[in-house]
Amino acid sequence: MEQVTIYGRSSCGFCVAARNLCETRNFPYVWVDMIEKNMSKQDIADRIGHPVHTVPQILVGDEYVGGFDEFSAYVRRREAATAS
Repeated sequence: MEQVTIYGRSSCGFCVAARNLCETRNFPYVWVDMIEKNMSKQDIADRIGHPVHTVPQILVGDEYVGGFDEFSAYVRRREAATAS
């Protein structure tokens, strides 16, 4: 899988779950902590080209995937496609 970029906060359970999913599947990923980087949701929206209402916001390569639920579904679809 291409590198995953996760924009979020360390205190966010879904952000932690996204990081854990990457780690358990050995996906290369970059964690961008909004608080540490002093980023607003608007800053992230400007970078990814989509409005941001919640975190995490996740990209795979240059492809915007969405939040944790969308990322989890994306991973399941990819795994199903490679298993068949």
